[in-house]
Amino acid sequence: MDNNSNLHHRREFFRFLAASPLIGEAFAQYALGQGTPPGDPKFPITAAKDALSINDFEGLARAALPPAHWGFMTSGVDDNGTIAANIGAYTRIELRPRRLVNVSKIDTSIELFGTKWESPIFLDPVGAQRAFHPDAELGTARAAKEKNTLQVLSSSTSTAVEEVAKARGTAPWYQLYMPSKFEDCEKLIKRVQDAGCPAVAWTIDNLSGRNLETAERFRRIDTRTCTDCHQSARGGMTTSPMSQGLGRGTNPLTANWELFDKLRKITAVKLLLKGVETGEDAKIARDHGVDGIIVSNHGGRATETLRPTIESLPEVIEAVGNQIPVLVDGGVRRGSSAFKALAMGARAVGVGRPYVWGLASFGQPGVERVIDILRGELVRTMQQCGTPTVAQITRAHVTSVRS
Repeated sequence: MDNNSNLHHRREFFRFLAASPLIGEAFAQYALGQGTPPGDPKFPITAAKDALSINDFEGLARAALPPAHWGFMTSGVDDNGTIAANIGAYTRIELRPRRLVNVSKIDTSIELFGTKWESPIFLDPVGAQRAFHPDAELGTARAAKEKNTLQVLSSSTSTAVEEVAKARGTAPWYQLYMPSKFEDCEKLIKRVQDAGCPAVAWTIDNLSGRNLETAERFRRIDTRTCTDCHQSARGGMTTSPMSQGLGRGTNPLTANWELFDKLRKITAVKLLLKGVETGEDAKIARDHGVDGIIVSNHGGRATETLRPTIESLPEVIEAVGNQIPVLVDGGVRRGSSAFKALAMGARAVGVGRPYVWGLASFGQPGVERVIDILRGELVRTMQQCGTPTVAQITRAHVTSVRS
């Protein structure tokens, strides 16, 4: 067998592994403490600057957190297969580098809704960040300010939006879980707009509850008295700073496009939908006046679709054309993955768990290091592929290969 044939078979083997349920099983084993232990005595990391990859922070975060908190962060739904699918899909997209292009100056900046950001990589909403580090959302906000990075604040934040806005110097985008009563939604929208939030992203992919099985397994082995800081032995924030003065319950099962229209009427800032995964819904959203779409499956934490967001992205973009910006998140673990998403048409690319690993490990410096690593990898990929600016990254720079 010649070398070319050997190379072909090796590449096909790795593609098979990336797409295989074995990856999901390996993820579950690692999450449950049956895989490779965190840390490497041959490569100690004692400060955020020591990390070479964002994946270095994962083991550190697991070692730093109590079991229930780690389980909540790392858990997907059911068998964690959609998490694995999100990550593995990027291995089936190959780069097509262009040579002899002057890449002595690389500009990673983008503009969204009139605001310029240093990078197209943004910080996704992650709730209850005080469970991961005392700096909580304020540490994330200060890191985002330092790195001129877009931050989207979760409705389930453990820190009020007004405090986060003060720490950032400017208000973040706000991720909305719709209160059950629309009059409460009106109060909440007014509050976040008064705080200066320039955009609201209604998350619509988790309206019916979810089976966070891995989180539940970790909760059961946590020997702490959870009611010391949670509302019950099953967890949950004792107080939610964004639900003060509001009734109980969010994400009504009665939600429909008429409810979106009502939300559109009371929202003066940019309104996005987060959790759109099909061209059909994207077209309806565009027709109803949405300002932007975030293609997302909640990081594999809503429905075990087994469909990676990067594979949903093209049909969503095709449905809306160039009329509104389409962002994407899910499975990005390298700057090269962000490049691939941009090449597929995304305007910006979100990360969630990776920066929380950094937060759990070292607080604000950990978040900053995660941002720096991803940006550095994106810059190198842009140089290698001959794209001095984000606008020059096109579909011609990638090719999709299915196993």
